[in-house]
Formats: sequence, structure tokens, C-alpha cells
Amino acid sequence: MNEQVARAPTNPRKIWLKSYPPGVPEEIQPLAHRSLGQLFEESCARYGDRPAFTSMGKSLTFRQLEAESRRIACWLQAKGLEKGDRVAVMLPNVLQNPVIVYGILRAGLVVVNVNPLYTPRELEYQLKDSGAKALFLLENFAATAQQVLKATSVKHVVVATMGDMLGVKGHIVNLVVRKVKKLVPAWSLPGHSSFRTVLNEGAGTTLRSIDVGPHDVAFLQYTGGTTGVSKGAILTHANLLSNKEQMGTWLETAFLNKPRPEQLQFLCALPLYHIFALTVNSLMGVATGSHNLLIANPRDIPAFVKELQKHPVHIFPGLNTLFNALMNNADFQKLDHSSLILVFGGGMSVQRPVAERWLAMTGCPITEGYGLSETSPVATANRLDTKEFSGMIGLPVSSTEIAIRDDDCHDVELGDVGEICIRGPQVMAGYWNRPDETAKVMTPDGFFRTGDMGYMDRQGYVKIVDRKKDMILVSGFNVYPNEVEEVAAMHPGVLECAAVGIPDPNSGEAVKLFVVKKDPNLSEADLKAHCAANLTNYKRPRVIEFRDLLPKSNVGKILRRELR
Repeated sequence: MNEQVARAPTNPRKIWLKSYPPGVPEEIQPLAHRSLGQLFEESCARYGDRPAFTSMGKSLTFRQLEAESRRIACWLQAKGLEKGDRVAVMLPNVLQNPVIVYGILRAGLVVVNVNPLYTPRELEYQLKDSGAKALFLLENFAATAQQVLKATSVKHVVVATMGDMLGVKGHIVNLVVRKVKKLVPAWSLPGHSSFRTVLNEGAGTTLRSIDVGPHDVAFLQYTGGTTGVSKGAILTHANLLSNKEQMGTWLETAFLNKPRPEQLQFLCALPLYHIFALTVNSLMGVATGSHNLLIANPRDIPAFVKELQKHPVHIFPGLNTLFNALMNNADFQKLDHSSLILVFGGGMSVQRPVAERWLAMTGCPITEGYGLSETSPVATANRLDTKEFSGMIGLPVSSTEIAIRDDDCHDVELGDVGEICIRGPQVMAGYWNRPDETAKVMTPDGFFRTGDMGYMDRQGYVKIVDRKKDMILVSGFNVYPNEVEEVAAMHPGVLECAAVGIPDPNSGEAVKLFVVKKDPNLSEADLKAHCAANLTNYKRPRVIEFRDLLPKSNVGKILRRELR
């Protein structure tokens, strides 16, 4: 019997079901809402005066969130944007972010999340590829937009300031940001609207009802996918609503050990433009009437810890690097961590020494899950009622199948390593305007090929062992060697180059660039400056090694694996 189990293919047996926590169903219920806008409006009506989001000491209730997002939606409709038009959002974790995102969705439009730290080259590519007609951004990043907007289809630009929603305190915050910290480079965007103006103008119009259905597009979530240049994962309303349901059924098991508070307090330190925080924090927070504490700059650990001193947190989604940085802060070590119910690790592997130290310090284990932009994102999760760190990425969530497959798309035997493939209602509709790339990652029977290599054990738990492609994972963000190499090769002093990932104690991995010089006078400083002008921070090479030649295959392909 054991031999039969050991040699069984992974997927048809759904062996993970026997390991499910009590009360978690095999399948989620039919969706109760047609769109994210409908869910949002119902939650705001239901939870009214509860705080929904807090940033820099200022809270926004669900009632206020509904009113402000309605103004955004009305303004967008008044500008002539129609159902399905794309609107880009280039904001950090400030109160304006959820107001704008839910306003866009309520107007029947599509959100295109943009990393605020993008270089002009990266921003131009994403705006042009998505065909965005409007852009909301913080003034800190307006100088970047100024350089590229003429080359895009963007017709409407809205510029927010850090203090826009902070009341009287906002004037002081803006003064400090602009004059003291000098975080706002000079910029000029003729014809732009200020965020406050948009709110005022939106207040004078009526929101038209738009028929948005489950299969309409909600987000274009840009990612490198499993290969190549950045692509927009098409996430429908049904994709996100399904993942909300999947996480919701799983979340209930966290309260088997600790009672559920009247209102859950979420910590949102991960950027809302990233799929992890977008779904796990913002969407789940709104759906459950929870309160999200927004951290605009999680790299400022002392300021971060001061926020934690003011707000007891129940649910903390984070990355290995963030957990590690917090534990090295003396004030964090002194905090009362008894309020923690769930600490959810994702985006990158959680290292066992970090998990063990965290448990010893806080008394709350880090529970790992797994997902991608293409899966909205959560596909697997460990049981939330456990007190142990498993080192596994968990079990497939409800209505989700995981198959471990070889290169010919055949299921491998249980325990054998293959490519992790995912099928479920949270899997994207494809890549925006890239049927060729979609075909590469979607199998004929509807599974998404992740590019991650792993295995499933006898209990149905999945473990990642490697990545099929050469992707580098820096603090939870995908870095693709092709892009780094292309930018480096733009420098006239570079003859050949290859980028690989190397271990890094702070970011999990960092980019190392091997270079053969064309110009013997080329220096490391010159090349790093060139990369800094064309790549956002996490993509930049941290280490550059000059060589006389690079290893190649018999057809001349540079062999990254030998460099690693």
C-alpha cells in the first residue's frame, strides 16, 4: 500500500485534503458579489464608523473611505473614462492609495499598480504597455513621470502630496517632506490636477452605475512572470473575490488557539502596489471590516517600531527580511507581542533561524504561504492553528489544485521534484496583450506553470527547492537577469555581461553582475551609476566582477549556472 502511495501522481488524489484544518471546505462557495466595487460598498455600509486605514496618526473610517473613493470615481467618469480603461496608481502606503484604488474600481475601470521607485525607463514601458489613460502619483515621483508622459497615452494626471489626507498636520508633513528632507525633486506637469482638486470636483457629480461582472478585468498586475520582460497579469474581479474567499476560510483557523477580536488589526508594511499586500491586507481588511495600519516607509525601522508601540497588531503579513530587521531593533524586542495572532510570511522563503528567533521573541510562529501575481496571489498556506515552523509552503487552499510536473507536463511521483503548477479560480486570465507568453505558462488542462521547482509530501504539503528559470528574488520582488543584462549592455564600456543571484543576509538574494570590458577604463562606480539611472533599486547589481571571458555553451550562450 505504501509503495502505491509513494508512486502516485500528485494531483488526482488531492491528498492534501486529509491535512485540512477543521472547518475548511474542499471548495469555496459560489461568489456572493459580482465585483470588488460591490463588495467594497457593502463593507463600507456594514462597518460604517470603524477605522479602515490609519497612516501617520490619521484614521479613515469605512464611511469616510466610501465617500472619498466615490469622489474619485465620479471625477474619473466625468473626465470621460469608460469601462475597461486603465488607470495607473504610483503611490506608497498612504491613505490616498486605498481611496484611489477603490475609486477606480467603482468607476468600472482597471487599476494598474506601479512601483513608485521605478526609473523613467521602467515607468514609460508600463504606462505604454498598459495603455493607461490616467495616472495618480505622489509629488515625490512627479519628476520621473515628467520625463516620459509625452510618450504615453496618459491624458489625465493627478498629483497627491504626502499630507493631503492628514488634516492640519498635513501642512507640517508636506513642509518636512519638501524642505527639510528634500524628498520632492523639482517637477513640472502642465495641466495636472491636484488630489484635493479632484476630491472637490468629484463631490459635485453623481456616480453612474456601471455593470461590472466577475469576468471583467480589475487589475493589471505587472510582473516578470516566469520569463523575460515585465508583463501585466490580467486579474479579474472573480480572481480577486475567489482569493478573498479562499483566504477567508483559511483565516478562521487562526482563531482556534486565540479568540477572534471584535475588530482585527492588520499591519500593512508591505507596499500596496504589490499583490501580497493588495490582497492580504487591503482586500481582506475591507472584506472583514478590519483596520489596516499603513507603514509608508518600512525601511525606517525606528519609526516603524514607534507605530507598533501605539497600535496592538493581530495580523502581520511580512517578509523574511522585515522580520529579521525588526528583531535587530532594541525597542522592538521590548514590545508586548501578546496581541499577535497570525504572522504570515510570503514573497520569499522564510529562513528557519529567523522563524525560530521570531517565535522565541514574540511567542507567535511565522506561518508561510505561497503565491504569485498570476494567482491573485495565494495558492498554498500552512495551517494557521500550528505552533511550529514547517519550512514548507503549505497545502493548496480550497478550490485549488497543485500538480508537480516534469518538462513534458506529466505528473511526477509523490516526493519527486518537478515544476509547481496551479489550477484554481484565482489563476489569472492571461498576460495583457501577450498571448504568446500566456501560452508558455498555461497548460492545455488549465494549470499555470510557476517556474518554481518543488515536491509534495505524503500529507499534501509542498516544498520549494529551486527556481526553474534564472529569476532572482530580492526582498520578495522578481528580478530578471535579462533586464539587468540589457541595461548593463547599454553602457558603451561593456562587451558582455551576465547577472545571477547571490545570497544576501538582508534581501535574501542580491544581483551580481559579471562583466567583460570593452573599454579597459570602465570602473565599477561608472557601471553602478549607469544601472542606478535605469533600474529601480532592488534590481541594481550590488556586486560587479570583471572577467576576461564568460563561460559559454557550444552555441555561444552564456552559462549563468556556471557563474552561480
